[in-house]
Amino acid sequence: MFVTAAYAQSTTPPEGETPHAAPGDVHTETGVASEGAHGSGVFPPFDQSTFASQLVWLAITFGLFYLLMQKVIMPRIAAILGERHDAIARDLDAASRSKAEADAAIASYEQELAAARAKGNAIAASAREAAKVKAAADRAAIEAALNDKIVAAESRIADIKASALADVGAIAEETASAVVKQLLGRDVPRTEIASAVKAAAE
Repeated sequence: MFVTAAYAQSTTPPEGETPHAAPGDVHTETGVASEGAHGSGVFPPFDQSTFASQLVWLAITFGLFYLLMQKVIMPRIAAILGERHDAIARDLDAASRSKAEADAAIASYEQELAAARAKGNAIAASAREAAKVKAAADRAAIEAALNDKIVAAESRIADIKASALADVGAIAEETASAVVKQLLGRDVPRTEIASAVKAAAE
């Protein structure tokens, strides 16, 4: 920065005095304000002269933050929590219904299984009874057939025995007649020979 010679002389201090810059003056060499412009050097938030404005801005900021929380953030959080609660309730209801359906299915299965077992036992008992009845009927039929065969065999044996005995008597009579004729040289009446053979057979 350039200054005139007259201005330089008017601003030059007398010999032996130190020049003092007025508050707010700017050094021509650096362009920086003098130290008086910095005030007392207190940190601005701790400056008592600004407490009122700080409290006002704090109240405004807190009010805006409270409104933001009340109108935007909290409703969203409440909506999210409500949706989550509803989803959990739906899941619990679905689980309860599934459990009830599973219990009903198990009960129905057990009932059907018991009915099937009872039916199987009844069928087995009926089959055993039918088998017993059939076995008894078959046994009775076989025994009857055997009895018939035994009776028929006994009848045939009796007939054969009677026929054999009749043949034996006739043969004995003929044999006796021939023997007597050879011994006596004459014929003997057949009635006498038959009586003699009969007496010998008894």
